[in-house]
Amino acid sequence: MNVSLLYGKENLDINVPDDSKVIEPQHIDGKVDQKQAVAEALRQPLGTPPLKEMVKKTDKVAIVISDITRPTPNHILVPALIEELSHVPHEQFVIINGTGTHRDQTHEEFEQMLGKWTANNIRVINNHCHEKSELSMVGKSEYGCDVYLNKEYVEADFRITTGFIEPHFFAGFSGGPKGNMPGIAGIETILTFHNARMIGDPKATWGNMKDNPVQDMTREVNRMCPPHFILNVTLNGEKEITEVFAGELFAAHDKGCAYAKEHAMAPCEERFDVVITSNSGYPLDQNLYQAVKGMSAAQKIVKEGGKIIVAAECSDGIPNHGNFAEIFTMANSPQELLDMINDPSFEMFDQWQVQKQAVIQVWANVEVHSKLSEEQVKQAMLTPCENIEESLENLQSTYGTDMSVAVLPQGPLTIPYVREE
Repeated sequence: MNVSLLYGKENLDINVPDDSKVIEPQHIDGKVDQKQAVAEALRQPLGTPPLKEMVKKTDKVAIVISDITRPTPNHILVPALIEELSHVPHEQFVIINGTGTHRDQTHEEFEQMLGKWTANNIRVINNHCHEKSELSMVGKSEYGCDVYLNKEYVEADFRITTGFIEPHFFAGFSGGPKGNMPGIAGIETILTFHNARMIGDPKATWGNMKDNPVQDMTREVNRMCPPHFILNVTLNGEKEITEVFAGELFAAHDKGCAYAKEHAMAPCEERFDVVITSNSGYPLDQNLYQAVKGMSAAQKIVKEGGKIIVAAECSDGIPNHGNFAEIFTMANSPQELLDMINDPSFEMFDQWQVQKQAVIQVWANVEVHSKLSEEQVKQAMLTPCENIEESLENLQSTYGTDMSVAVLPQGPLTIPYVREE
C-alpha cells in the first residue's frame, strides 16, 4: 500500500504493508473564500463587540503573529486585520513576531510570511527574549518567576494576538494564549514555563486542558496583560483555513480547542510495533528540534520497546540556535539525560525539548529520515534512516511477519490515543 507523508514542501511516498493502519485527521475542506471567512469572524466575534468598534483611530495597535516554524496563514490574517481597521493609520501598527526562543526572521522571510505589501508597509519586529530593554515586567507567576512580555505589546493601546489551533504535545492545544506565552515572553519566564517539573507532569500532554500546568501558566500570564482580541484558525492538511475563532481570548480559544479535538484526535484499540510519522511537512519540519512533536504523537500508540520512524526534512538543521544539540553531549543515554534534567540544580536553554525526546526514547527506539547527515542524527542519540521501506523490511526480523504498523501521514496534525488508556 502506498502512503504519502507530508515532508518538507513536497510529499514523501512510501510503500507499507497492506494491513497497516493509516491514521489521519478527519478531512475538512478549506473555506471556499478564506479571506471572507476571516472578515466575517472579525465582524461577528465571540465575547466582544466587532473588532472595528473596539479600536479608536488614535490607538497604537500591536498584532502578535506566530513565527516561521508555524503554518499560521499570517498572509491572510494580518492583512484582514489591517483592512478591517482601515481607520487606523498604518504607522500606528506594529507586528510582533512571536519567536519565543527561536531565531529572528529576516525581511525576506517576513515577505514570505506576511506578503510583500504588509512586510514593506507595516513595521515588523522580532521578539527578543534575552533583551531586558525590550521587555516589560507585568507581574509574578504563582509558578515561581517574574513575568516579562514584549514592551511594545504591553504599551500598545490595543493588543491583538493571532495563531492557529492544533493539539500540542505539552500545552494540550496551541493557539490562544500560547501566542503570547511563550511567543513574546522573556527568557526567565520561558524557562519556568518549560522547566522539568512542568514538562514532566503527566497532565502536560496532547489534547488535555484540565489541570495541565503548562496551559494553566500560559493562561495565568495572559490574564496579567491580556490581548483585547484574538484571531485564531484551524487548518487542514493542505494548510487551508477550515474554521475561524475570533474575539475574547478564552471564549474563542476554548471553542477552537473543542473543534480541533473533535477533528484531530483519533482513537485506536491497541498499540503498534512500529509507528511511522511525519512532522506535518514544511514549515513544521524545518529542524530536528521541531520534529520531536512528530515523535511524541507516535509515542502515544507505539508499544513499549517498539519502533518510531519519523520523516522530517530538517532543512534548517538541528537547528543552530539555543542549546538543543549541546545538551546531548552532556550524557551518554536518554535515561541519563532525563536524570540530569530532572536534577533541580540543572537549568539550561532548550532542555524541555530534549526532555520530551528522552522520554520518548526511553519508551521506544526512534529512527529519523531527513536531510541531516548521519553524524547529526547520531549526535542527538537517534538512528539515521536512509530508506523507510528497507527499515520496515529489516524490522520484520525483530517483530515477525505479523508486525503491526501504524502510519501518521500528517504527523501531529493527528493525535492518536489508545481508547482504553
